[in-house]
Amino acid sequence: MATRFLKSIFKIKRSPEITGNPPAARPEDTKSFRENQINEGAFDSIKRGSCSVPLKQITGSVGRYQDFDNHFRIKKHIPSERLDNIKASMRRGKQLPPVKLYQIKDEFFVLDGNHRVSAAKEFGHDTILADIVEFIPSKNTLENILYRQRSDFMENTGLSQAIDLSELGQYAYLEKQIEKHQDYLWRITGKKVSTKESAQDWYKTIYSPLITIIEKGQLIRHFRNRTLSDLYAYISFHQWEKNLSRKYGIGIDKLIPKDMEAFRNKMADMKEQQYPEMQRDITAFVLIIVKAKSEYRIMDKLFVHNEVKELHSVHGDVDVIAKIVLRRDLLSSDAEIIGQFVHDHIRGVSGVSSTQTLIPGYSKMKQ
Repeated sequence: MATRFLKSIFKIKRSPEITGNPPAARPEDTKSFRENQINEGAFDSIKRGSCSVPLKQITGSVGRYQDFDNHFRIKKHIPSERLDNIKASMRRGKQLPPVKLYQIKDEFFVLDGNHRVSAAKEFGHDTILADIVEFIPSKNTLENILYRQRSDFMENTGLSQAIDLSELGQYAYLEKQIEKHQDYLWRITGKKVSTKESAQDWYKTIYSPLITIIEKGQLIRHFRNRTLSDLYAYISFHQWEKNLSRKYGIGIDKLIPKDMEAFRNKMADMKEQQYPEMQRDITAFVLIIVKAKSEYRIMDKLFVHNEVKELHSVHGDVDVIAKIVLRRDLLSSDAEIIGQFVHDHIRGVSGVSSTQTLIPGYSKMKQ
C-alpha cells in the first residue's frame, strides 16, 4: 500500500513548501486553502483535468477567502462591479471559461474564478465547469490512507466516477478485476486495449450493472456504515474469486454467474429497467396455539401487518393458521428472515402460547 503510494510520487508534482502560518479564516469567511493544506499536510499535487464540480463542494478560496462569506457571497466592502458584469454575462447566456480549483479530499478551493462561483451559487446552479489540481493529504490517518488509495486508483485507471470504499486494500482488488477484464478484451478482440479503456468498459458493463442490482435490492439498509461500492467488492469477491458453495442464498448464483465475464455478457442485452432484482418473495405458514377464547383478538392484531396475507381460525391441535409472504435479499436465508418476523410480530403478541412454522417446498395454485 505505502509502496504503491511512494511510487506514484514520481508522477506527482511537488508544490512549494509554505512557511509560516496563514491568517486563520474566520467562521463567516469561506475556508482558506492554505490553512487546510497545512492541516492536512497536502503538498503533493496531481492535475485532474476538467470536469463539472458540484457547487456545494466549493467551500473556500486560495487567495480571496476573506472577500467572500461562507455562502460565497461577496462582502459589502469589496467592489461588486466585476461580479455584476459576470452575472449580466450569465443572464445573456454567454459561455464563461472554466474556473480553476484546488482540491483537498472532497472540498474545492477557488484559485481563479471566485466571482463566477459566487454568481453561479446565487443563480442556484448545481455544478460549474472547472480545471482541477488535486492536493494529496499526507498524514497517515485511516481516512487519508483510504483517500490516497482512491486517488491512486483514479490515477491508474483514469476513472473519474465516484467509487467510495471504506476498507483498505479494496481499490487494489478492483484494479486486479480491471486487469483481468483487460486480458479478456484482448482475447475477444485480438487487439491490445489500454488500462484506461479497459477500466471504462469495466465500469460501464460490469461495475455499474451490479451496483444497480444491489441498489434495487436495497441491500445497503442491512449494512450500516458501508457503501454500495463496499457491497460490490464483497459480492464480486465471493462470487468471482472465492467461488464457494453456500448453504443458503443460492439464488444469487442464478442472478450473478460465478464468472465476471459471464455476468457482463448476461447484462449486455438488458436495459437498466430489465435488470433482475436481488430480492425474492418467500411464503410460510405459521401454526399458532393461543390461550382459550383469544383467537379473534389475536387475529385482529396480526392482520394489521402487510406481510400477513391470510388468517384462519381452525379446529384441531392448532387454533390459528397464518399465511405470511416476506421479501428477502439473496444473501440471507429463508429461516433467518421468517424466524425474525415470527419472533418480532407473532410470538410477542399477548395470548400466543406457541408457534410452528412450515415452509413450502413445492406449490401448485389455482386462480
